[in-house]
Amino acid sequence: MVSRQHDVRAWRPRVPGVAEVFHAHFTEHAYPMHVHDEWTLLIVDNGAVRYDLNRRECGTPHDTVSLLPPQVPHNGSPATPHGFRKRVLYLDLSQLDEDLIGPAVDHPDMVDPLLRRRIAQLHAVLERRGDELEAESRLALIGERLRGHLRPRLAVSPPAPGPGVAHSLRELLDERLLHGVTLDDAAKQVHAHPTHLVRAFSAAFGIAPHRYLMSRRVDRARRLLLDGRPPADVATEVGFYDQSHLTRHFKRFVGVTPGRYARPVR
Repeated sequence: MVSRQHDVRAWRPRVPGVAEVFHAHFTEHAYPMHVHDEWTLLIVDNGAVRYDLNRRECGTPHDTVSLLPPQVPHNGSPATPHGFRKRVLYLDLSQLDEDLIGPAVDHPDMVDPLLRRRIAQLHAVLERRGDELEAESRLALIGERLRGHLRPRLAVSPPAPGPGVAHSLRELLDERLLHGVTLDDAAKQVHAHPTHLVRAFSAAFGIAPHRYLMSRRVDRARRLLLDGRPPADVATEVGFYDQSHLTRHFKRFVGVTPGRYARPVR
């Protein structure tokens, strides 16, 4: 039951690298000193949090991104009379290396509007089942930007993959239209870093990999719907998680729901 002082949601998404998603609204709760095994990537939507990290007082106003490293003690408490509302991603060490712990201790709070917007967008995607490829793509870009903050002198990107990599990914997405593919698996098969693979595909075709996959599925769904197939059957047949997943993307691409699209003409 949700109390007046606590409003908490937590879940583990089917996205490699994300150990937990945690959304909370606290008005009075104060965290004691504690540690996590994962990286804590925090944004605050309302109010502010004050915390101690490595014996230094820090704070998170609403326009700040905070990254707390694993195994470093920290606490947390409201810094405003009305508490705070926060969204947290707990990322495992596959996303950020242990050698970044020291820089994160020194500079845990970052003012970066683009990074904060990308994190908020990722949270929105993680609330939806079936959009894991989009979540992985957004997480890859977030990780790249975090590493740029923590290691600015070493954050020179390697040369972007050539167009052949983008075409290889498109062929792979076409082959895996029904079952999909994770970004990590795709990167291994086409021999490119996940972040650079997303950038190469978007540059070559003017569309992100996850949107390309969804548009192909929607295109196939249109044909089946016009054949008279019910939306619930079409959804699973073309690779969507369920009918609501189909409806969300179908309406985004076509402008109407699957049911309205396939209504008989009188």
